[in-house]
Amino acid sequence: MAIAQEISFRLEQLILDGGLAPEQKMPSERQLATRLGVSRAVIREALHELQGRGVIETRHGKGSFVSRIISAEAEASQEGPLLQMFAGHPRTLYDLLEVREQLEGQAAYLAALRATPQDLHKITKAFSTLDQTDPLSNAKPDHLFHQAIVEASHNPVLVHVLNGLKNLMLLTVQASVANLNPREEMRNRITTQHRRIYQAIMARKPDAAKRLATAHVRFVHESMRDIERQGTKIIRVSMDQPLTDTTGKAHEPSSRV
Repeated sequence: MAIAQEISFRLEQLILDGGLAPEQKMPSERQLATRLGVSRAVIREALHELQGRGVIETRHGKGSFVSRIISAEAEASQEGPLLQMFAGHPRTLYDLLEVREQLEGQAAYLAALRATPQDLHKITKAFSTLDQTDPLSNAKPDHLFHQAIVEASHNPVLVHVLNGLKNLMLLTVQASVANLNPREEMRNRITTQHRRIYQAIMARKPDAAKRLATAHVRFVHESMRDIERQGTKIIRVSMDQPLTDTTGKAHEPSSRV
């Protein structure tokens, strides 16, 4: 039923906006029906769909509750509710980029301060692999470069948080590659940004590393916003879906984000 799908989408949006928090009990079917102006049967079907996708969970004798949409188990399965919402809700991509901007900026700052010789070797190896990868080949070298920087921060909380989001972060890499890399000017700017972040960390310049890493993710974020404002639909790709460039030729998800 199309209307039930629309209601499930609206409830997902309410969860993403924070109107319904993880572990919070859902309003009753009667309350939702009144609030959304539909029948209880439609609400029941929408809730059943959300339950099937892991967005809510039903506890016997207690009612329905919002699931924890981010968890290690969901990440490991690559089928968690937030991973599914990524494709259906345009704002999710930008929410994730906001998180990347703040956390990766801090990670670069700490990496420049704390990286061991082994960390610097790993970052150098990751950067070299990224630098030698065709921009329209694979997103993973890009993701691994950023991951090496995060691990060099030696902040276990920061490492744990970003590791728990690694599949979602990889999706943002793939999305930005699909939309920005085919554009030569943007691709060149991103390549330069990566090199400057690498150089700042190797030179032990934490303030510069933070500023450059933050500006890099912000550039990706704002560039995709600009593309949308110009009327072009943002491409969103799953982790196993090949990309297609402007010539129509298929590529594996590419790098340099």
